[in-house]
Amino acid sequence: MKLKTSITSIALSVVLAALGVCALVESPSAAPAPIPASALLINGAGATFPYPIYSKWFDEYHKLHPDMQFNYQSIGSGGGIRQVIAGTVDFGATDGPMTDEQLGQAKTKILHFPTVLGAVVPTYNIPGVNQELNFTPEALAGIFLGKITKWNDPAIANLNKGINLPDTDIIVVHRSDGSGTTYIWVDYLSKVSEEWKSKVGKNTSVNWPVGIGGKGNEGVAGLVKQQPGALGYVELIYAIQNNMPYGKVRNSSGVFVKAGLASVTAAAAGAAKSMPDDFRVSITNAPGKAAYPIASFTWLLVPNKIDDPTKKKAIVDFLHWMLKDGQGLVETLNYAKLPKEVVLKETKAISQVN
Repeated sequence: MKLKTSITSIALSVVLAALGVCALVESPSAAPAPIPASALLINGAGATFPYPIYSKWFDEYHKLHPDMQFNYQSIGSGGGIRQVIAGTVDFGATDGPMTDEQLGQAKTKILHFPTVLGAVVPTYNIPGVNQELNFTPEALAGIFLGKITKWNDPAIANLNKGINLPDTDIIVVHRSDGSGTTYIWVDYLSKVSEEWKSKVGKNTSVNWPVGIGGKGNEGVAGLVKQQPGALGYVELIYAIQNNMPYGKVRNSSGVFVKAGLASVTAAAAGAAKSMPDDFRVSITNAPGKAAYPIASFTWLLVPNKIDDPTKKKAIVDFLHWMLKDGQGLVETLNYAKLPKEVVLKETKAISQVN
């Protein structure tokens, strides 16, 4: 599938260069590497949220198994869900679990396999302000509802004493594509704001009250960097690798928490003990003083019936590798490992792929 070059392809290139990832995985701005005629090709598409770690995993796995390659299109969770339903890819990827309605549209049962945990952060570009800002749930909901329009609004300024916030407009930046990162963001806003829940709601794509759209996490990151006064939401690694400031968010215990390995792991602690059999769970606004409130699992979407026995074995073997060796690579890219309880439960669930 040929994708249009993103306005912010430079931002994605910066991320991948920083990760040292070679071009084994297709990005929106690069053609896939030549595939040897004898290689087994596994096609996937979907979420941009885990794209950096998937790129790393597929690269490392190819080194161990030169006879196979993954071709992954980072097109957003909505696209990944659509393609796995249509059966045009071997697997999909999403940050928002498929709905019952979406699962019912598929020709075969689709299994959810959690891969890592990540965080979505509010990132901003305020000329003259490099400090780490504090945000409340009310402030974030108000900004994205279009009710808080200036950076020096008391709803923000009162949380950030000593920081000279300017009397300039807030330019809201959101995703333009169907997005699991959006799902995580609006799932959180729906939990903390009744007005957001009733007027906008949660989905991989919503009718935004205000703002401009960017394609992919890399698109939002690029627009925030280009637009003075901008505020957007991106997966944590896109903010870190692009040297973008991102704020602390007040959690359900009233503590302002910065996104990181420990705070994301804390958010998953409760869910790990009561993970449903289908692994579809939300951990936004999780309880606990140390929990970062806008965190989530991200999932691979795998059909439970794979007709090609060679592809079936390759995908099953990769899933086992991902749960064992692959988890050792995630923290260097600022994702959190899966809790041990989830790994054990998921290892058993792989047997459903037949």
